[in-house]
Amino acid sequence: MKKVPMTMEGEARLREELNHLKTVVRPRVIADIAEAREHGDLKENAEYHAAREEQGFCEGRISEIEGKLSDSQVIDVKSIPHTGKVIFGTTVTLFNVDTEETVTYKIVGDDESDVKAKKISYASPIAKAIIGKMEGDEVAIQIPAGEVVYEIETVEHI
Repeated sequence: MKKVPMTMEGEARLREELNHLKTVVRPRVIADIAEAREHGDLKENAEYHAAREEQGFCEGRISEIEGKLSDSQVIDVKSIPHTGKVIFGTTVTLFNVDTEETVTYKIVGDDESDVKAKKISYASPIAKAIIGKMEGDEVAIQIPAGEVVYEIETVEHI
């Protein structure tokens, strides 16, 4: 099985969520089911069915997170020597040659991407176009609105 890249921050966030689900949510749901069982007839017990449904979601998410963590290759970009080359985990500032605007993105794993937070997936068109390039390189990127030319201003390992 191919390992999926993930940043240290992404791994920490998933482990935090997993811990919360196992230590807070799961015990609460089990208690809710036990309490609902005490109310008698399970066929017409809405609290019981709601608690069982929540238990299904909780257990499903626990399995999903455990799977993602076991399939991931955690990359600590801070431990990789800075060469000016765009790699997974780097924070890249791009200069739009046409509009003269700059934009900064961090290249992260699929589960971590959040465009509003300027975190883009390594599988996104922009990341695919700039990975492997160096500071100072110009890159033409095909986007839905056409082609955009960026110059890679800085590559940071933060």
